[in-house]
Amino acid sequence: MNDCLFFGSNQNPKLIKNETDLITKPIQFKFENENENEKQIKQISSSDFGTIFLFKNGKAIEYLKENDSNPQEIQIEENIQKVTVGYENEVILTIEGNVFAKGKDINSKNPNKFINISSLIEDTNDRIIQDIVSGRNSIYLLTSNQNAYGIGSNEYGQLGFDPQTLKKTEKPILMMKNVSKIFSGNTSNYVFLLNPNQELFGCGYNYYRQLGLGESRKESKIQNLTKIQNIPKGKIIDIQCGFLHSIMLIENENENPKRKLYSCGNYQYNGLGKDENTYEFTEIKSSLFENDNILDFSVGGVHNLILTSNNKMIGFGANFSGQLGTGDRKYQKIPIQIELPKLRFNENIYNYHVLCGYLNSFIYYSSPPFSNLEEDLIKLFRRKEFCDISFKTKNGEIIEVHKLILKYRLNQNQNQNQIEKFKEIISKIN
Repeated sequence: MNDCLFFGSNQNPKLIKNETDLITKPIQFKFENENENEKQIKQISSSDFGTIFLFKNGKAIEYLKENDSNPQEIQIEENIQKVTVGYENEVILTIEGNVFAKGKDINSKNPNKFINISSLIEDTNDRIIQDIVSGRNSIYLLTSNQNAYGIGSNEYGQLGFDPQTLKKTEKPILMMKNVSKIFSGNTSNYVFLLNPNQELFGCGYNYYRQLGLGESRKESKIQNLTKIQNIPKGKIIDIQCGFLHSIMLIENENENPKRKLYSCGNYQYNGLGKDENTYEFTEIKSSLFENDNILDFSVGGVHNLILTSNNKMIGFGANFSGQLGTGDRKYQKIPIQIELPKLRFNENIYNYHVLCGYLNSFIYYSSPPFSNLEEDLIKLFRRKEFCDISFKTKNGEIIEVHKLILKYRLNQNQNQNQIEKFKEIISKIN
């Protein structure tokens, strides 16, 4: 069974029938199709374009403006691994590493038809995709060879090229090699690229200084990938991008709490967690989470939600549609705690996620990704060092591959709880 809470704008499309257009306090989300309640949610992605629910079984349903409140199953023959929705684009990553997308900046001739954009990459050895990220009008692909590609609009230089010579592309173009992560947002015409050495680069829309380049970089368009200086000390775990601001999650193993949030950009809608503009990433301080670790966070266009290890949901920013879940529509300059209904799986708060859409929000339960061993296997086979290993799910051969996964996770410095759970899984198989 699912546990999913919803609040904010409930129109265009109407996600919950028989409810008001604005839902200002979290309520239980129920699918119109009763059978969907038996499917476990894996991920949710939401924007002004629509909302997609991805389930553990590799299927997904979409609520789009054009269909109002009638969800439709996404018709992709392969099992879906991840979904993202931009302002006017929709992107699907399959377990096989293929990417299907639709949108006017992706396929101007038929914007409502999914096309395989990964097959359009010129280098045929670089067509297995590891991750996808939607910007507002652009899409970013990270290949298994750790190369970053962009497709769609380049109006603000968000693909790393001069917009005077390249306004948009309907074919993926190489932006940067040796990339470990890509960060953008469904209202953002800018992007960050992180390399394995924790060096961060950014380009695109910078009118509100949301790239964190400092007060001196006042250009509204940063058309070339530019190294971000003065990054806070620690390991960059995640960056989420809004319209006016960005928020970065940094981890330091020797500090308490280990994870802290940093913001930069314009405070016009109070999205920074402080009452002033910040043009470099600076810490968001609050007594609400000064002793808590950040489990999850999400940035919408102009609002933010945080989930902490002490079972708290915290929000700040714009609230004109009730998207903070506070029961009113008042903007919040600084972080405040949001009252939550009782969660069905409250003892497993670590497995809950928050998701900020354009004018709405979700908190939902999703079981740990390492419980899906087959998906982990497929990810491993995309890496060069494992490409010569045969994959079979029967006759005991999978046991050896599971041990490889454990070894791989140990090498990636996973936390002890994950390691112990993996050992338990393997012992049961043996």
